[in-house]
Amino acid sequence: MAAEALEPPSGAGDHRREFERLWRGFMTARATLGLVLLVLQAGIYLLNATSPGIPLMICLAYAVATLTLRLTDRPRQLGQTLDAFWLGTVGVDVLTFSVLQLVQGGSINYTALLALPVLMVSILGTPLQAIASAAGVTLLLFAHAGWMSLQGGTDFTGHMLQAALTGAGCFAISFIASQMAARLASVELRAQRSQLAAAVQQQVNQLVIESLTDGILVVTPAGEVALANPAALAMLEISDYRNTVLSTQPGWMELLSLVNASFSTQRPHQARVDIRHDARPVRSLMVRTQLARSQGDDAQGLCVVFMQDQRELEARIRSEKLAGMGRMSAAVAHEIRNPLAAIAQANALLSEDLADPAQQRLSQMISQNASRLDNIIQDVLRLVHVPGQAQAGQTIELAANLQRMCRDWSGQNHCLDEVLIEPIDPEVRVQFDLEHLRRVMTNLLDNALRYASREVGSIQISVQTGGAQLQPDLARLTVWSDGPLLDASVEQHLFEPFFSSESRSSGLGLYICRELCESHGAVIGYARSHRRIKDQAVPGNEFFVILRKTPHPEIEQVTSSKQ
Repeated sequence: MAAEALEPPSGAGDHRREFERLWRGFMTARATLGLVLLVLQAGIYLLNATSPGIPLMICLAYAVATLTLRLTDRPRQLGQTLDAFWLGTVGVDVLTFSVLQLVQGGSINYTALLALPVLMVSILGTPLQAIASAAGVTLLLFAHAGWMSLQGGTDFTGHMLQAALTGAGCFAISFIASQMAARLASVELRAQRSQLAAAVQQQVNQLVIESLTDGILVVTPAGEVALANPAALAMLEISDYRNTVLSTQPGWMELLSLVNASFSTQRPHQARVDIRHDARPVRSLMVRTQLARSQGDDAQGLCVVFMQDQRELEARIRSEKLAGMGRMSAAVAHEIRNPLAAIAQANALLSEDLADPAQQRLSQMISQNASRLDNIIQDVLRLVHVPGQAQAGQTIELAANLQRMCRDWSGQNHCLDEVLIEPIDPEVRVQFDLEHLRRVMTNLLDNALRYASREVGSIQISVQTGGAQLQPDLARLTVWSDGPLLDASVEQHLFEPFFSSESRSSGLGLYICRELCESHGAVIGYARSHRRIKDQAVPGNEFFVILRKTPHPEIEQVTSSKQ
């Protein structure tokens, strides 16, 4: 799963949508009120034949205007001043209700409807517009009260008091609505900021979780996987965690048991768990669970599972061992070189006085092994300080040297019958250091002998110099044995330092082979293949080295003469 860019939520967009919702709500209320007034006036007109049609026409015009504005106009803010849009909405409402009140006199009181424009301006407009609307409505109420007193000769004080109370109510509505709108805007702003911070924090957490090498699962009490990072998906060998239930896979039963134990005891647990799949190797994981408490009293919450591949942990330990070996190798090399130089010098002085051929051979063996030990020290130091460029090496005849190496090794290990060397083209020459090739072959043959059946032909050595899958300038040296096939989990760590399936082995043999091959531009690898033993195809393990060939001197001479 790729990481997404940090994109904060659009607070301006949310604010705009909230304003549009309020705007449409008020416009719908105005249109609905217009239709109600139209129906009311139409009913009065039909029931009372003497009723004038002016109120009906006013309500019809108001209903058409409000409905047209609701259906055709787009939501927009009221201006900072008393602009045309403000007059077209608030002014129409105030004018319509005032004219209806004036035309119908005291039969129907439309004063309560004046609260609608005041409330709309208080919520959608500025506080100044809200006060101006309330003041305008109050002035109209006072004017209507004075006009009623002059027309009917009634109590002037009563009409003025009624107008004053209604105006005070309009001012109260405008003030309370403005304060509530401001309060809601402040709460909305804080909510948007909190939402932004939460969204950014969530995305940061997601990026961190996805980049972790340890697997993380979030499991519900029902065993459903609610969340999994890419490392966990790789460990469970699934592509998507959605709709994944641990109980559906028999190979996950140990993991499910550990999760259920955490839920039942309400405590974290830690154990080594094996993930098993059909026809696939077992993956060992170190699993640790942690419960995430739920806010509710009845809910059990979630179980967070942390998984670590044991192979990766062992690889880290081996890397630390290699780093420690690198720090001490220089001092050890100096300590070994000093007595080794003394042995070599003493042997050289001693060989000058030896006349017995047998003693001379012993002295020669001491000299050869001292020289070989010195070469080993050089190689170990070279492995600690990895060379930046490939070595040139020597041009060696592969067939003769390979047969000599295998014959010497077979004699030392008393397995002359077990080793079978297939015919090798004597003209094949490769670019490699002879002593280094001897060390590579010795390590590969030692590994083959350790697991072979010891039957005749249980170890087979061959060299391939052609074929569709091999380039003409390459040669493929193969060491095959009929030992048990390696597990896939072991195969991926074969050439790592200090990795070994046996406690007696140092785990450096194949690693040294790989470093020696890479220093000469060669490639070493592992594959499963079948070979024939006693006319039967037998499966086994093969280690191969891809060597770079060098042209035969006669071929080089002919090529240069043609040029």
